[in-house]
Amino acid sequence: MSNDVLLRLDNVVKHYPIKQGALVRRQIGAVRAVDGVSLEVRRGETLGLVGETGCGKSTLARCVTRLHALTAGTVEFDGRDISDLSRRALRSVRREIQMIFQDPYGALNPRRRVGSIIGDPFAIHGIADGAERERRVQDLMALVGLNPEHYNRFPADFSGGQRQRIGVARALALRPALVVCDEPVSALDVSIQAQILNLLADLQRELELTFVFIAHDLSVVEHVSDRVAVLYLGRIVEVADAAELYANPRHPYSAALLSAASVADPDLAERRERIVLTGDVPSPVDPPKGCHFHPRCPKAQPICAVEAPELVARRGDPAAHLTACHFPVEPGDDLTRGPGPAGGVPDDGR
Repeated sequence: MSNDVLLRLDNVVKHYPIKQGALVRRQIGAVRAVDGVSLEVRRGETLGLVGETGCGKSTLARCVTRLHALTAGTVEFDGRDISDLSRRALRSVRREIQMIFQDPYGALNPRRRVGSIIGDPFAIHGIADGAERERRVQDLMALVGLNPEHYNRFPADFSGGQRQRIGVARALALRPALVVCDEPVSALDVSIQAQILNLLADLQRELELTFVFIAHDLSVVEHVSDRVAVLYLGRIVEVADAAELYANPRHPYSAALLSAASVADPDLAERRERIVLTGDVPSPVDPPKGCHFHPRCPKAQPICAVEAPELVARRGDPAAHLTACHFPVEPGDDLTRGPGPAGGVPDDGR
């Protein structure tokens, strides 16, 4: 893994307007899906991105790939600001940034043959046609473990794991530098998940790929990631090397997620104290002021309801371990109780 930064996000914001009215529609609010994310991805690494459903992971992925326009902030890829590029200017960037989608069933057009689906990148970018395109597509199918002779079959003729391999082949057609994997194994059986994860690891080594790997399964993220970023309600709350974060989570939300993660060792699972978060995830339409997590946080204090903490290295942590928390988790902390003095009070900091 290199220290060379391939992707840099600076205060990325993505809000979806809420409009009301029949004839004259006016904006009455916004869904704050991504609310100021700054992050770096180094060339050759796998950055895991985790968080609860609805925290903004997939929206952030689509901002990175510029499938969605940004509300504010910048996305810099390989030293180039791609935040405001036109569709024409984005064509060259799309050769370098590709995406593997979550649903292997919905991501493939059932009316088109697999060879055409995988060959689309070659056709769109005018790279190869005819027999040359067919040869390249069959090479890609062999690369991801599919039978090249099945070039003319339809997606319905393949299993879920095979369909995800088709999606992987399509994403790798143009030999991109960065691949964003949006929960690529969540819809698959456990045994098939392992096959796809091993395939991605082999392809990363062989093709020198950089991955942003999005998942809600922390055991999967631990297996594949070099570093992990934890997202809550549109904000990054902790970033660290995977081993460091799993051994020493400093944000109460990260600790709660890890306490719920499945482990293979039954003795370890029995000894682990489960941290149960009270209350529901606040609405991204009207998120809490200050730290977004404070209404559910067992360590919350009055300052948490009014001042958003910076994402920085806390005292005693490695420089690469960043936490956005006024009162990070310390050894011996009891996080199994309910929210602290600033938590669970709707009028406090809203």
